[in-house]
Amino acid sequence: MQTPRGPSCRRRRLLALLSSALTCKLNGVEPFAYLRDILERMVNGYPASRLAELLPWNWNPDVNT
Repeated sequence: MQTPRGPSCRRRRLLALLSSALTCKLNGVEPFAYLRDILERMVNGYPASRLAELLPWNWNPDVNT
């Protein structure tokens, strides 16, 4: 299967990033700190069954996996 490319795909990625940043701001979360933390957790093996805990309105930066 080929990875989608082109302007349409770039727009979707940009919109997803902007949507995440806006959702963070609406929930009183600093977007860069949030994205950095959740990406680090996911790379380090955060359990898929607990992904809901990483949503901006549930996120707690002081909790380590």
